[in-house]
Formats: sequence, C-alpha cells, structure tokens
Amino acid sequence: MASMLPEKTTAENKSASYAANFFKELRIGQALRKSNFSKQGGFSCKDLLQFLVTLVFSGKNLWRYLDSDAGAAPFQKDAVYRFLNDCHYNWRKFLLFLSSKIIRTRIVPLTDEKRVNVFIIDDSLYSRSRSKAVELLARVFDHVSNRYVRGFRMLTLGWSDGNTFLPLAFSLLSSEKEANRLCGMDPLDKRTNGYQRRQEAIRKSTDVLLELLKQAKAYLVPAGYLLFDSWFAFPGVIRKIREQGLHTICMLKSLPTVKYEYQGQKLTLNKLYAAVRKKRGRARILASIVVGIGQLENGEQAMARIVFVRDRRARKKWLALLSTDTELPDEEVVRIYGKRWSIEVFFKMSKSYLRLAKEFQGRSYDSPGGEHSHRVHPIHHAGSGEPVR
Repeated sequence: MASMLPEKTTAENKSASYAANFFKELRIGQALRKSNFSKQGGFSCKDLLQFLVTLVFSGKNLWRYLDSDAGAAPFQKDAVYRFLNDCHYNWRKFLLFLSSKIIRTRIVPLTDEKRVNVFIIDDSLYSRSRSKAVELLARVFDHVSNRYVRGFRMLTLGWSDGNTFLPLAFSLLSSEKEANRLCGMDPLDKRTNGYQRRQEAIRKSTDVLLELLKQAKAYLVPAGYLLFDSWFAFPGVIRKIREQGLHTICMLKSLPTVKYEYQGQKLTLNKLYAAVRKKRGRARILASIVVGIGQLENGEQAMARIVFVRDRRARKKWLALLSTDTELPDEEVVRIYGKRWSIEVFFKMSKSYLRLAKEFQGRSYDSPGGEHSHRVHPIHHAGSGEPVR
C-alpha cells in the first residue's frame, strides 16, 4: 500500500510505512468487514482507507492529488467518491471497535490499576458557512461567537486516562427544530445505517449523548466517570447516566429553572452558594455540599456532591462542579474534571491539523461534507489536563 504514494520525501515514506504497520497490527481489514464494509470488485475498502489515512499524515490534499497529471493514484476519483458516500458502511461501529481494542489491549495493560479512566463528551461547531444545499444543513448556535451559523454540531464521545485521548463515537447533529433546518433529508432506504444516522441527527443532543454512551459501554471500554461541561448538566440527564451505572462529574451553570434539594428546600445554584459556609482565606476550594437531584427509576433518591471552586480568572467569582460519586474527595473531583480538557485539544487538532470540515466538501450527509469527514481520528497524547477553567 505504501507504493500508492509517490516516493518523494523521507517523511512521506515514513507516513506510508507507519500507516501500513498500523493497519496490519490492528487488523483494520477485519474491523472493516465486521462494520459492514464490503465491495464487490476493485480496490478493497481497507486499501482505500489506508490510502486516505496516509495522505492525511503526509500532508497531501486528496482532490489535488487525484487531479494531478502524474497519475500517481492507482484508481479513479469515482472509487473514492463511492467509498466515502456509501450509506451502508457503519463508521461508528468501526471506530468503536478499533478504539476499544486499542484501549483494552495497548493502553490499559501499561497503566496502573488505580488510574482513573473517564469518558468525555462534548460538541464542537462543524461550520459550513458557505453552503446552501447540504443535506440537513441547519442554523446552529456557536458558543464561541454567541450567534447562529450554518453548519452542524459535532457531538463526540471520547475516552481518556489523563495522558491519552481516543475518540469512541460521534454524531453530526442538525437541529431538532424543523424551523432551524435549512435543508431536508434525501430519500433513503430505512434499513440502511445512513438512514438511522440521519434520524439521529434531528434528535435532542442529550438523547444522542445517552445512546452514544450506551454503545460505548457495550464494547467494554473501561471508565468510571463521564465528564462534560455545563451545556449538558441537567438533573434529568445526570440521573439517566447514573441509571446506566456510571458516575458523572460536570460543570454547573446557574439557571433559574434548575434547582437542587438541600435541607428540605429546592434552591438554585446561586442560592445554594449563598446558603453554604465558605472556607476562609485564599482556599482554592470554597465549599462543598451533598444535594438531591431527583429520583431514579427505581424510586431511590439520586444524590450528588457540589464543589464550589474559586475561579482563577476572577478571584471574586466561583465555579461549581457536580459529582454523583458523593464519596469522592473534593480535590479528586477537581483533578478528574481537569481531564476533560483533552477533548478540547482533540477538537483543535482535528480542525487545524486534519482540516476538519475544510478538506472535503459535499452535499450528501454521507459525503465528506457530511457525517463521516472526521472519521480518521488521531490518538491524542496530552498531559493530565489543565485545571478547571
């Protein structure tokens, strides 16, 4: 497969060699077959995917490469188009199968059993600002610019041990509100994987979150906590995560409609902070209390610990973290939540280095401009995470 790329530089040859070894050692062909990847003739799905991965890590642009006069590619454009646009391929299953295998066989055996492994979920803007006719294109809210833009929300579930981050599953979300969808869904066989992903794209993000988590757990990925920021931090969601047998650590936002049970009262986050006794001096952790967050399906009261932390950017302000593991020390709540930062670094790497949403463009939801353009994820190695921010 390395011969598919012209031998121009040592760096390109190394990229091709690394990709070939990776595909061989991890048995990528077998993983693809288990994920419904098959072709009746021509180059195999494994060969095409390995070619695309090699191009990414050698810094080459796919379409310019296929258009080049050198004729270096052993196949035509249509072979790549058909591979990237096929609605029957189950990219999510492939990514879950591959990432879980790497975690269980390559990473976990090298780390201490006491190390805390976590799931992390977050979304990032998948901008298509110049598009007009992309399937399921929607007006989505950009949390950075605080305005609506054209595109999708890229909801990603990942895994981290504090040093290594791997993506597990993803969903490119349109909008659950039909009024915010600029384009509809093309007719498609309801039995296909592509149809299921399109239906998922117009569901509530919190419902999709729970489904991604359920699928990841089915692959026996070892993790004790799910980390996320305040955009998903609602008691109803946290309770459903607890019912899946997983603890949550998340950032909280004070909302007038969200209340917590404390000493027989239902209080907002701001009123909770006013009611608790704070530590004196310049303590980083100002206070912590155990509150109720409603009832589980079995009728049991769901409890959680809220830790109030001094905001290092404005010392007179505070941040609040919630942990459903009420036995976890306050310092551990803060330390473990710091691992969430690795998914932010992952998004940055995907957009800057892999040119997410820029390298490929298409109108179909299955095309490179649709769900699967971020299918090739690097394994990201980072530190133990930054402090709460």
